[in-house]
Amino acid sequence: MTAPTDPVADQQLGGFLEALASEQPAPGGGAAAAVSAALAASLTAMVVRLSLDRPKYADYADLHREALDGSDATRLRFLQLADEDAAAYAAYRAARRLPRETEVEQQAREAATRDAARIATKVPLEVVRTCQAQVELVDRCAGRTNLYVAADLEVAALLLESAARAAAANVRANLPSIGDDGYASAVTAELDQRLQGVQSTADRARERVAKGTLRKPEGE
Repeated sequence: MTAPTDPVADQQLGGFLEALASEQPAPGGGAAAAVSAALAASLTAMVVRLSLDRPKYADYADLHREALDGSDATRLRFLQLADEDAAAYAAYRAARRLPRETEVEQQAREAATRDAARIATKVPLEVVRTCQAQVELVDRCAGRTNLYVAADLEVAALLLESAARAAAANVRANLPSIGDDGYASAVTAELDQRLQGVQSTADRARERVAKGTLRKPEGE
């Protein structure tokens, strides 16, 4: 039996969901977003595995190998980010619980809170970045993989879009605690740009899946 403190990759799904539903605040929304994205990477890998070494899709073999390696690695990265998000929130809570009876203690608490909030911002931001990279891979595969399971690529695109938006919500929630307006502005601008990119790429991938036909290999 696994415990909620075990790495997400070592937990059974039911155990993770039970921990998510508990009164404990971590794992929370950030971890849920990362695990949702891991499901999308898994679906991408499944579609590619059902396309590899099939004569009908032989022209796409190079892409399939790249997509398989990339999706398997990305799945593990998302699970790692789920753990990092839970740890980051735990560190933030610990900082908020530091003593603040004296001015020195108050200053130390504020500094620790800012540092912890910055980390708690960086982790979901990395989830957004990784979602964008994975949805771009999904788009490249759309129309170049097994057409019988193409709908799973559409699901992957939807999951990645929602995961990116969920992770972005966590980023925005943590930014005020950092106390750095310049950093907050830069991160917000990056989020807006990446989310627009994720949405447009996911939309394009779904349109390609909906056509139900194969398209040319890359480079042709």
